[in-house]
Amino acid sequence: MPLVPLALERMGHDKLTIGVVAAAWGVGMLATASHIPRLAARWGAVPFIIVAVVAGSVLTIAYTLTDSVVVWFVLTLLHGAVGGVPWVVSEIWMNVVVEEKRRGRVMAVYSMLVALGLALGPLVLQVVGVYGPRPFFICALLAVLVAVPLLPYWKTAPKIEHAEGSGYLQVVLLAPLAMLAGFTCGLGEQIAFSFLPVYAVGAGVSAETGALWLSVFVIGNVALQWPIGWMADQFDRRAVLAGCALPSALLVVLLSAVSAQSLAIIAVIALWGGLSFAIYPVGLALLGQRIAGGDIARANTAFSMLYILGGLVGRPLAGAAMDVVGDPGLGWTLAVFYSIAGLFALLAFHRRR
Repeated sequence: MPLVPLALERMGHDKLTIGVVAAAWGVGMLATASHIPRLAARWGAVPFIIVAVVAGSVLTIAYTLTDSVVVWFVLTLLHGAVGGVPWVVSEIWMNVVVEEKRRGRVMAVYSMLVALGLALGPLVLQVVGVYGPRPFFICALLAVLVAVPLLPYWKTAPKIEHAEGSGYLQVVLLAPLAMLAGFTCGLGEQIAFSFLPVYAVGAGVSAETGALWLSVFVIGNVALQWPIGWMADQFDRRAVLAGCALPSALLVVLLSAVSAQSLAIIAVIALWGGLSFAIYPVGLALLGQRIAGGDIARANTAFSMLYILGGLVGRPLAGAAMDVVGDPGLGWTLAVFYSIAGLFALLAFHRRR
């Protein structure tokens, strides 16, 4: 994720250009994701993932062949189109095969691995460097290696069904709370990764400390996923979702009330990271609990699309709020959306009871 923006910055491009190129990944994924369930049903889960991963690696190497920002925009757009495939198909795969009584814990482990990947990616760049062709080749190689464990399941992976008769609006309406969870988590996580270091510098700490705050955010994510996943299997998942979203709203408001130089800020950020990202696996578990059969493929795709859409909507909102009211605008923007998700979860829980 940081490789292309860093390279563009070194070339001398302005922040707007860098932001537009970075956003192209999400646009590419949104533009093509609706075709993923149909193609996965036709080609099979493993062949489809491997073709997409290899195509993504070729695109990654292609960055090294030109300095044209227009070409980089197109490459990033195409990378988003193929990059959504392993993400969406793997989530469909999990929701198809997992037992209902273990669904929350399986999704929690999945989220832990996502968080570890996000944390390890920048560390790879610390080892191989961030400039020149070398990091692009390393990233391409790592992407291909990720697909290797799938090879034994080429023919035995579960068959993904695709229900031709249903639309995306239909599956969103079948599980609105789960879809809201995907949107809210995407908004919160992508705002955090975009603006938390900026907020840290504005609060009076160094850029290096701001980067450390992001690491704390991810560590909190990894640490809390398993216990929250266990709770999602033992209790009503609507109540667990509310228990993640509403405290997250309080924690982001506390960001501006706690001294940036104190140790308390580390605790706030770690808890925020763990609770807020748990909205995603709990939402996935709710999705699998609510929808089955051929619609689960389309539902998982819609869930991922809403996650991306949350980031595309949330980042400009948070940036505008910080311009208008200062750094506390970050927390207030997040608090509004976390509160909406938490209140809807409570209403759904009360209605079921």
